[in-house]
Amino acid sequence: MKQTTPRPTDAELAILRVLWQQGPSTVRQVQETLNHSRPTGYTTVLKLMQIMTSKGVVRRDRSQRAHIYQPVLAEEETQKRLVSDLLERAFGGSTINLVMQALSAKSASAEEIAQIRQLLDKFEGGSK
Repeated sequence: MKQTTPRPTDAELAILRVLWQQGPSTVRQVQETLNHSRPTGYTTVLKLMQIMTSKGVVRRDRSQRAHIYQPVLAEEETQKRLVSDLLERAFGGSTINLVMQALSAKSASAEEIAQIRQLLDKFEGGSK
């Protein structure tokens, strides 16, 4: 799968999470939200969002005085691309190894296991 946008860094993912949760936002709105989890300077967020714009990760609406930023890709699409990249780079394309490592790294709740079973049933064509 050819990626049209580069893989976001950890700092860029933090910004993207804010934009996915809040919707289109100004730099100030993103910075204030990020400040709840760890102190983040306005100019740092501004610079990151400018870089993200030039990389094509977010787009900027300049029609208002305060520029509004929004992600180019939906959260699910970004997650699919990151998992696909991880699958190839770290697991040599082996889905079973990725799943086994994911499940052994962090315990899944009963609800998550039930959802995994439903997905497996769906992929096998045996939907109940």
